[in-house]
This record gives sequence, C-alpha cells and structure tokens, in this order.
Amino acid sequence: MNKPALLLINRHSRKGHQEESRVVSELRNLGLDILPITPTRGQSLSDLIRRYHDQVDRVIIGGGDGTLNAAITGLVETGLPLGILPLGTANDLARTLKIPMTLPAACQVAATGSVRKIDLGWVNGHYFFNVASLGLSVQITRQLDRGLKRRWGVIAYAFTAFQVLWQSRPFSAEIHCQDQSLRSKTIQIAVGNGRYYGGGMAVAEDATIDDQRLDLYSLEIQHWWQMLALIPDMRRGTHIHWSNVRSLQGKEFRVVTTSPHWINTDGELTTQTPGHFRLIPQALSVLTPR
Repeated sequence: MNKPALLLINRHSRKGHQEESRVVSELRNLGLDILPITPTRGQSLSDLIRRYHDQVDRVIIGGGDGTLNAAITGLVETGLPLGILPLGTANDLARTLKIPMTLPAACQVAATGSVRKIDLGWVNGHYFFNVASLGLSVQITRQLDRGLKRRWGVIAYAFTAFQVLWQSRPFSAEIHCQDQSLRSKTIQIAVGNGRYYGGGMAVAEDATIDDQRLDLYSLEIQHWWQMLALIPDMRRGTHIHWSNVRSLQGKEFRVVTTSPHWINTDGELTTQTPGHFRLIPQALSVLTPR
C-alpha cells in the first residue's frame, strides 16, 4: 500500500489561506492519499518533515519561495521528493521548473509528475534554490511592504525597487573564484543556482537548476539611471553581456566586503559577509511535469 503525501500549506503566503481547502480537494480527486498538516506561525517546516518522514512518500508544499526555502534542510536530510504548489508572490522556483501556475495543473504535477534531481546553492550554512545576493536586493527585501506584496504580487517588487534604486550607493567587494581575486565597486552581487529570482528576473540566459554550476554577476554601475536600461536584459538574462556587469561561473565563490553586508537567500535575510558560496549538486528531488 502506498504511503500518503505530507501536505504543508503556508496559510500566510499570498494565496495559501484562500486555496487550502481547494488544494485538499484537488489532490484527493486525483486519487492521492494525503496527510494534511497546517504549520503554525514560527513552526519549522524542516522539523515537520523530519517528524513525519517515515509515514509519507513525498512532501507537497503550498507557498512561495521563502516557504520552500524553509523546508530545504528537512528535504535534504530525509531524501523525500518535493511537490510544489505555487501559492506565493514570485514563485520563481516553480517558474524555473516549469511548474504550472494554475492550481489544478500544479496539483496534477505534484500527484503524477516525474522525479528530477536538482542542485542547491549554499552560503555560510544556509541552502538556497534560486539566488543569494547582497546590495540592492537586500534593500528591496527590507522595504517590501507585506500588504502591498499580498495585494499586488510581483508588481510590488518593481514598485519597491524603483523606490530604493535612486538611494543605492556602490560598495566595495572582493570576489574570489578559483585562482582569481577580483575587486569590485558594485550595487549588487548575486549568486544564482536556479534560473529565475525576484519575480521573473533571470540569473543568466542559459542557467538551469541542474547545470551543476553557480552563476555570479556584479552590477558595477555608477548611477541609478543606468539600471533602468539594464532591466529588460535582466528579464532575459542577457545583462551579463553588458560592459558594466561582471559575470563569473563556478562551483565556489567567496565574497568579502569592507564592512558586513546582509545576504538575501530566496528572499530572506539569513547571513552576512564574508560569504562563502558553494554548489551542492543533485542534492534534492522534485516532482516536475512529465
């Protein structure tokens, strides 16, 4: 007899509360036996996965990228495959994996999809699916209004970005990669594992989440208005070809700044520089469209 799926829905995500009962109904109509657990605020998703891992054969999580990030450690330790229901705001991991944004189709993938091994990023003891960054993205995270985010979705990211962009100032950093040591005057350094982040920005035009490499870029612009010209290319991942964007690929980086800078991992401020970034290849199984 097949084991049930552990269903964890973040009721505080953008669509979590309103879609919770519908998710249960959709999955059961697909013939999937589920064990629904509603995490309380502050309860560790990784701890819940560890607690129930021997009773289930997969974990289905409804929420956004921050919710998924909170479950990584439990998923890695138990080896359970992950089904994703994109109920958050940006849903960049779902976008990277081509998970449908409509709930019935996403439930279908979580119930019957193919298992795919993906890489993870790691910085100072913290895993990430999409990207870890410092600079401009940290300022956006700090100022992003939760009410605005819930109401307007990815538009809230763009609105907040324009608010903080003109205030941004370049900072000095050293980037260490293999035998290279590079000095950078930058407004943002991002290290990507997946393809998308920040509501649909692309780390690099050919990045995938199982290419067994990290993609680093540094925005070495002097004036805020130069960023406006870059934005269309950042959506496509072709910004890495601009002369004022430094681009590197590798499996490991170290970023050192003159004073500590916060590092944002999948939308959460988790650690500070100096940052030691590493690739963890084929670290986790996910359910993706057949």
